[in-house]
This record gives sequence, structure tokens and C-alpha cells, in this order.
Amino acid sequence: MLAYLLIALGGALGSVGRYWFSGVVARQFGETFPWGTLLVNISGSFAIGFFAALADPGGRRVIGPTGRQFLMYGICGGYTTFSSFSLQTLELLHDGEWLRAGGNAAASVGFCLVAVWLGYIAGASMNGK
Repeated sequence: MLAYLLIALGGALGSVGRYWFSGVVARQFGETFPWGTLLVNISGSFAIGFFAALADPGGRRVIGPTGRQFLMYGICGGYTTFSSFSLQTLELLHDGEWLRAGGNAAASVGFCLVAVWLGYIAGASMNGK
């Protein structure tokens, strides 16, 4: 039960961080291009990679399972799920699974674009548009 509470707390912190950082970027650079989302995804991918390396049991600094859950699933997951996608794709590359890594990247981007389009169509039709 403690793990769920820590993940929830981390998720809340990550979500607030995403909202804050996206706003800062939008105010700085404008909203004609989604710079806030792009920079959140890039910084979230960096953060989850950093925490994954820091939490590696073979390293000098080990973050236990509870810290890993709080940081990676909680904060990074609330901040951006793109970070999870990026880490999983990197792990495929590290394992020499180049085709699967490329397939994961292409399928994730392609299918998610189709899904958001279909979701928009469904929502718009329910909204009388």
C-alpha cells in the first residue's frame, strides 16, 4: 500500500511540475509550436534515464525499490509518460533489438496520432460538432 501512496504523491508532483514548466515555456516562447510539451518530454526522458542509471543495483549509488517507484513511476510518470516510452526504447536498443526499438518508436508515434485523431472525432461528434 505504501508503494501506491508514494507513486500517487510522485504523480501529483510530476503533474504539477509539467503544468508549471509548460506554462513557463509557453510564456517565454509562445504557443504557435508546442515547445512546452516538447521540452517536458525531453526533460522527462532525461530524468527517467538519470534515475534508471542511479537506481541500477550494479552502481555505487543504489536507490531502493521504493525510491525507484516514487521517482520513476510517480514523478516521471506524472510529468510525462513519454519518458517511459523513451526508456523502454533505449532498453531495446541496449539489448541489440534495433528492429523492435524502431518498431516501438514508429508504432507509438503513428498509433498515438491515429488514436488522438479518433478520440477527437468521437468527442467532437458527442459534442455536436
